[in-house]
Amino acid sequence: MSYAVELINPEEKDRLYETYEPRLLYTSKAEIYGCCIKILTDSEATKNKWEDNFFSANENNRSHGRLIVLSEPGQPFSVKYDAYTKTAFLINVDYYGWVKSIALAVAGDVLEDEHRIYSVHGAMIDINCMGVSIIAPSGTGKTTHSWGLLRIPTARLISDDWYFVRLSSREPLAFGSEKNTYIQADIGKIWNEYERLVDKAQFDQRGRAIVNVRWIVGNGGVIPMATLHKIILLKRDPSDKNIVTALNADEAVQYMLKNNFCNPHQLVKDSRKIAVRTNFFRRLFEQTTVYLVNTTASPHETQDQIRTVLSLKK
Repeated sequence: MSYAVELINPEEKDRLYETYEPRLLYTSKAEIYGCCIKILTDSEATKNKWEDNFFSANENNRSHGRLIVLSEPGQPFSVKYDAYTKTAFLINVDYYGWVKSIALAVAGDVLEDEHRIYSVHGAMIDINCMGVSIIAPSGTGKTTHSWGLLRIPTARLISDDWYFVRLSSREPLAFGSEKNTYIQADIGKIWNEYERLVDKAQFDQRGRAIVNVRWIVGNGGVIPMATLHKIILLKRDPSDKNIVTALNADEAVQYMLKNNFCNPHQLVKDSRKIAVRTNFFRRLFEQTTVYLVNTTASPHETQDQIRTVLSLKK
């Protein structure tokens, strides 16, 4: 399931804000890799999840971007975004996963244009000082296999869903974006190590919950950044008998273009933005080793294949 984004101009943004301002009972500011992103909402539950999910920002800091999240009985679900003022309106969006992803996308929009810092909708893990990322379309096993790798005793989590990258003449640096993670209820059934984490969580109607993974991996199991060395791209194609394929930069870029950069939360997708993101991923793939893994086997069998690719003991 996905959603469409309607782009609006600053005049329409001002009109909508004036309409909704009397109903904005709760506000909170998050620090997302140097960006101050503000939420304004009529839902106390959404505000509480936001504060559990993200690092807090000083309320005196001026925001770089804003989310207005409201319920509007009788109105359709909608997401509207003013790229000039970095303001998003989320009407009748009752799934927190989209709220937090749009917040990350707003921060990504700011960083991409103004600071040459780029978004990756993927997981990032450090294993024995080797930065590993899993990037994949929805439904191919990104969460399953990133959490599978996190079971390795020397693994440390940077992000399980979204991270930011700085490129230079040296190896790419990846930076985390969230304080706590938003997990699926079935993760404990796939990897038994996480059953205690699931037992403590309060899941929403989508079977998701915000949890502190440090309960399982310890305080040292989550770190803010790592150097990126290897990238695992995933697909699920029963007609393809190949399980693991090494890709060059051009092949990896074509995969990303075919799969909409594996990111359904891009707010602006015009030709300029596509060119910016294409150039970023080309440079990223030129500086890393990339593999495509077909996830048609069981999670445990595919996890073994991924660990083999990474030269890790099973």
